[in-house]
Amino acid sequence: MHDDRSEQLMQPDLFQQSSELLFIDHDLGDAWIREYPQLFSLGRADELLRALLAQIPWQQDSIRIAGKRIPVPRLQCWMGDRGSSYGYSGIRLEPVPWQPPITAIRDKIQALGHADFNSVLLNYYRDGQDSVAWHADDEPELGTNPVIASVSLGAERKFQLRHKRDKGRDRYHMLLRNGSVLIMGKTLQNNWLHQLPKETTLRSPRINLTFRQVTRRHRT
Repeated sequence: MHDDRSEQLMQPDLFQQSSELLFIDHDLGDAWIREYPQLFSLGRADELLRALLAQIPWQQDSIRIAGKRIPVPRLQCWMGDRGSSYGYSGIRLEPVPWQPPITAIRDKIQALGHADFNSVLLNYYRDGQDSVAWHADDEPELGTNPVIASVSLGAERKFQLRHKRDKGRDRYHMLLRNGSVLIMGKTLQNNWLHQLPKETTLRSPRINLTFRQVTRRHRT
């Protein structure tokens, strides 16, 4: 079921601190998301997209389902501090060293003051056939109540959320804009799942960067 609250929130929860720090707060009841619709100008976002497509060492991992290895429907790269290894769905990712375009993006996000980050998962969605299924970023390496910053570059994509336990609660829908940033608050991963569904008619690429803080006690 579509939840119209996402549109209703656009006006009463819209604040502007400066021309650059326009943000929208999405209140989900037991979690929140702060959206910066245009933290990066369209020109800068397009420039970053081109740079990352060319420079990042993209790889296609696979997961085991019913005894078969299935390619992950997107390309990805794990980047971060030494020792910030990360795993999900049977995939173990070792970090590649930070690159200047990524550290510049991280510095801009950290300047917002919500959290500091020592790693980032980059996902390259080549077109609308690439996607990510329902999940929460709640792996042990991320500690308790992780704050995650999600950067979107390129094609606009639909972003859907559903509650983990309350099956009667409406889903929440958002549009991920080129140059936007979501700050997913401390209780979101504990209470909500999210996905990026396929959009079969879409032909344009998108890169998503999700900045995280891998906790020391879970590093391997």
